[in-house]
Amino acid sequence: MITFTLNGLEVQVPAGYTILEACQFFGIEIPTLCYYEGLEPYGGCRLCLVEIGEGNNTKLVSSCTYPIEEGMIVRTNTKRVVHARKIMIELLVSICPTSKTIQDLASKFGVTKIRVPIRKENCILCGRCVRMCKEQMQGKAIGFVERGYKKKITTPFNIKSDDCKLCGGCIYVCPACQLRCQGPDASTDLCSGCLHFEPSCTNTHDDMQCWMG
Repeated sequence: MITFTLNGLEVQVPAGYTILEACQFFGIEIPTLCYYEGLEPYGGCRLCLVEIGEGNNTKLVSSCTYPIEEGMIVRTNTKRVVHARKIMIELLVSICPTSKTIQDLASKFGVTKIRVPIRKENCILCGRCVRMCKEQMQGKAIGFVERGYKKKITTPFNIKSDDCKLCGGCIYVCPACQLRCQGPDASTDLCSGCLHFEPSCTNTHDDMQCWMG
């Protein structure tokens, strides 16, 4: 067992746990987006940031990829952590304001305005679909290409892959495809408040990104 301090309390977890797994074990909620149980942690969305260390020697780390260490001091809800999460949610909303999953996060964490240009894309590059295809479906039909602002997810050579099994797993795990929200206000691109309710628009809105055809 590994002993560490979590939000001021000394606790123990089995060796090999990540910070996120330890927090989930003790019932501490940490927001995640690129993390998906059963898939290899990616640490791309940065929503699961926590603060480790003490005094002037602290830093923010992604809890889904950072392993628990003996004597570690972890804080999950400091001002620095909350501020960083809100910034990340702002950026995610600006990229994909039609994602109900992201709009729910904005509502839950009190994001009231978007201060960056709105891009309105269909992908936040969380990599869930890529990992699902590779790790669970053994397909490897899609992957990341390019770098920086040109980075995107696509099929090999931008044509339909023969490795695609038409399983729909990529759509099933995609936070941008799962539920589409047509409720964002035009002036703020933030949802008008359907938190935790499935809006009726999802029954008719079929403009979703799909690698299957």
